[in-house]
Amino acid sequence: MFTLIARCIIIYTVVLIVFRLMGKRQLGELQPFEFVITLIVADLATLPMADTSIPLIHGIVPLITLLLIHFVISFLMRKSIWFRKLVSGKPIIIISPNGIDYENLKKLNLNLNDIQESLRNLNYFNFDDIEYAIVETNGKITAIPKAKITPATKEDLNINCSENRLFMIIVSDGKIVKENMVLAKIDENFILKQIKRAGENKIKDILVFTLDNDGNMYIQAKNKPYKILKTTLEGGNN
Repeated sequence: MFTLIARCIIIYTVVLIVFRLMGKRQLGELQPFEFVITLIVADLATLPMADTSIPLIHGIVPLITLLLIHFVISFLMRKSIWFRKLVSGKPIIIISPNGIDYENLKKLNLNLNDIQESLRNLNYFNFDDIEYAIVETNGKITAIPKAKITPATKEDLNINCSENRLFMIIVSDGKIVKENMVLAKIDENFILKQIKRAGENKIKDILVFTLDNDGNMYIQAKNKPYKILKTTLEGGNN
């Protein structure tokens, strides 16, 4: 009996350390690869706890191996945009100013009831209230409401306001997101020009560079404060 209790304590401690090192995401915020690792860890942890014939090391070594796999995948996702899309996919717009995107719904295997339920959880009860709805890589739906119903009560005060806009990440961790660069109808020379306006010279030194439809840019170099710049070029029309 004492052996069984000791094994449970040891495995519990190892699993706790593994999850602490993996980060503090909630279950609903896990990326697909993190969710898979979580399921495997749970299964591996129960086997040496319940079966004393299994050497304890046979339970600990796979747990540590999974932790190392998690670190490797996380590192590659930080360094490679292509690998990040391969493992986690990318956010997909399912509602735009033109309405519900039926083709994207089919790609995600979602139906209208799924969207309606998610929007109700966000306190939106009509599709017409939504300017954009986006399915994030962790499966959650993010909604951007139309300006007329935002909490600022601009409509009540008769204040003219423009609709909310989406921004796109143009540079992520020193690498150009080429797909977004094409959508924004810009080129690398434009990116370099804006980076120089922000006081930097190399794209690889930029942590994040975003651009929205109004030409607002958020540029932050690594280990430096961010800067907000404005350009007359309107990117991201798609």
